[in-house]
Amino acid sequence: MANLTITVDDEALKKARLRALEEGTSINAILKELLEAYAGVNKNHLVAADNLLRLSEQANSQRGAAKWSREELYARD
Repeated sequence: MANLTITVDDEALKKARLRALEEGTSINAILKELLEAYAGVNKNHLVAADNLLRLSEQANSQRGAAKWSREELYARD
């Protein structure tokens, strides 16, 4: 793993550190995630989407079984 040195405005870094602390993370972790996403290396969102689709298929829902008319969908009680 490589190290990276950047130059950042003091006030921006101070605010970022406070926000990271509130979120229970670090500036290093945030920058790592952003850089990986920018480079197209971070595929966590693809894994999450695959998991969601798999769970949806396993749910054995009766998708498409119920049919409603337009009137039924927009009926006001």
